[in-house]
Amino acid sequence: MRLSFRAPLPSRGLLRLTSSAPTARPSLGRPSTDLKSARSLLPLQPLRLFNMNSQELTQYYADAPPAVVRLEIEKHFNALDDKAKRYAHFISRASLAGNRIVLRQVSPESESIYDFIIALHRTAAGDWKGLAKKVGVDEAGLSAFLQYAAQFLGNSGNYKSFGDSKFIPRCDESVFTALASASPEAEKHLKATDGAIFSADKPGLLHLGFTDEGHLTTYYPDSPSITKDEIDAVAKWMQVKGLLPENTRLRKTEDGVFELLIASAITSLPADGGDAGKEAKFVISEGPLEGKTIKLVYGDYSKEMAEITKNIKKAAENAENETQVKMHTAYAKSFEEGSLLAFKDSQRYWVKDQGPMVESNIGFIETYRDPAGIRGEWEGFAAVVNQDRTRAFGELVRSAPSLIPLLPWGKDFEKDKFLSPDFTSLEVLTFCGSGIPAGINIPNYDDIRQLEGFKNVSLGNVLSAKAPDEKIPFIAESDLEVYKKYRDASFEVQVGLHELTGHGCGKLLQETAPGVYNFDVKNPPVSPVTGKPITTWYKPGQTWGSVFGGLAGAYEECRAELVAMHLSCEFSALKIFGFGDGSTAIDGEAGDVLYASYLSMARAGLTSIEFWDPKSQKWGQPHCQARFAILKSFLEAEDDFCKLEYKNEDLSDLTIRLDRSKILTSGRKAVGDFLQKLHIYKSTADVETGSKFFTEMSNVGLEYWGTKVRNVVLKNKQPRKVFVQANTYLDEKTGQVTIKHYEPTLEGVIESWADREE
Repeated sequence: MRLSFRAPLPSRGLLRLTSSAPTARPSLGRPSTDLKSARSLLPLQPLRLFNMNSQELTQYYADAPPAVVRLEIEKHFNALDDKAKRYAHFISRASLAGNRIVLRQVSPESESIYDFIIALHRTAAGDWKGLAKKVGVDEAGLSAFLQYAAQFLGNSGNYKSFGDSKFIPRCDESVFTALASASPEAEKHLKATDGAIFSADKPGLLHLGFTDEGHLTTYYPDSPSITKDEIDAVAKWMQVKGLLPENTRLRKTEDGVFELLIASAITSLPADGGDAGKEAKFVISEGPLEGKTIKLVYGDYSKEMAEITKNIKKAAENAENETQVKMHTAYAKSFEEGSLLAFKDSQRYWVKDQGPMVESNIGFIETYRDPAGIRGEWEGFAAVVNQDRTRAFGELVRSAPSLIPLLPWGKDFEKDKFLSPDFTSLEVLTFCGSGIPAGINIPNYDDIRQLEGFKNVSLGNVLSAKAPDEKIPFIAESDLEVYKKYRDASFEVQVGLHELTGHGCGKLLQETAPGVYNFDVKNPPVSPVTGKPITTWYKPGQTWGSVFGGLAGAYEECRAELVAMHLSCEFSALKIFGFGDGSTAIDGEAGDVLYASYLSMARAGLTSIEFWDPKSQKWGQPHCQARFAILKSFLEAEDDFCKLEYKNEDLSDLTIRLDRSKILTSGRKAVGDFLQKLHIYKSTADVETGSKFFTEMSNVGLEYWGTKVRNVVLKNKQPRKVFVQANTYLDEKTGQVTIKHYEPTLEGVIESWADREE
């Protein structure tokens, strides 16, 4: 799980295209389809903008300009010894080797757009203005290209990592065509995009989601007829077979065979068998897929997985301790053979690797972008531990057992023993994925979390990175001073409580094996919501994700955010972060931090409406859906705790009014009531009641929120940050690793990515 805030608040496939011509039978790790067939999920008209008014189009334009900021790491990296630097370097290289996987997981055209940008960089050789002048592109056209390119590279694709909506350049297609004319290589890659950079004539394809709802996904390639019911049926079959889904894609062939594509360096079933044994072909004998065939196909992303494996093995050679060696050995087995059982072993060792100098995690981790909510996006990071800040978080870990009982449920719905995690503040060296979060709580496997533990990390240089000239709409003038002064501090409190206590708390009531329960089934716990004994729980083989499906991500983020909001009202918790003496003082500095926290959440909920799509009337981002639901709970609280004020009919003066004096009364009660329901429904696997409740709380509707409020939010939206990351270089003769930083400019972003391709 990850925590990520949309700017300006401070702050976690699948086709390789080398030609626009169709391929008869794609090979794994190479082009799996052409763009025309990929986008034939809905037939396209000529590739131009149709059927949208100017207001609707505005949200799909690339930021002008994106907020480019640098991740400062040099002093932290230079403090490492040579072996630790090599260790970080190889993890960094392994992480970045998966970038093309991420691109293919975003859209069919993303990898070709990436190659187009890199080819143009090489042609420009640092002189972008000279290149533009040579091909007749004016300053405005060049600026639009550079802005698009930087945002594309910052998102590792042409769909926003936060919101899952497409963005298009603020210029005519002729600008890109003219720039491409300077390089045969760039021209080839631009042609391979088949016009998809600018296409916006089918509104459904501007958002990621299920194909049978008209959206775009590359987690189910070459499968225009695949349905949600079929995807769900295959998922249930996998659950029975003990096959985990995170490193897979699912393809439905023309003759109705379901091919489960498994990411691995090897291209055939491992000699000793895979996670499902020594068979790779199964005929289903019962259920909705009766008579259908499921095949396990190894070697998805084989080239990339081989490079990742090579670098992970090098990392193991430079590990700090034996636990790290075992961790990377398990990683290597997973990436080479496609075994997620081996990957789970790597996560067990990762949890045990307490207090390393260099922290990392790598693999198919978060499942937000798969519309089914079960398949993971590639993600990898290498980071240096900030020792001073980590010591402060250590106090929060020690205090967690006394904080968690303050949450609104009894011990029957909480773990028997809190497994104290490793909570560290990190300075990011490399983060490869579609977006960089502010905090992470992993592993996401409930059995490991419940029985063996987890880790929390706060990404310090992500939190501290500031965009210049940011604006702060919707905050009252009278609140701006305290908001600006304490928003960073309040967000650090939010990250800590969200990740540690939020994702770290709670018990899943389960039948762990037939007839074996982790609670007294003869005298079941009494729900604090209904006042009656519970009647639902998780059955053998079921997980939180498998039961709640695509809603699980947003639901869990909302629960974790509410835990943080609830516990931030405890002044003993604020004292841990250095604010106040632990006594209740709403008008003191600790009260300022608390007030800034509630203001930030209300504002985040309001601006989140940008990521709700009025066409499909669906959310495109789990964190946003969660924060909007929390804002609604604020607005529905007793005693006018929170209001949205405006005088102008078009809401252009919309302002959040939150009564500071009522945070500890009606505010905390609203948060507690909401949190209690979400938690109990999750804990007891009450998917029917829980899904209905959360869907109602996050419902938008077209008239007020979906039109009037959304329009003013779009007019005031601020660009999301694009981070410029450093690169490391190893001298093979000396074993020395050096680091190279880049300027926080549009050109600097492009140069940093081009250097990674050398």
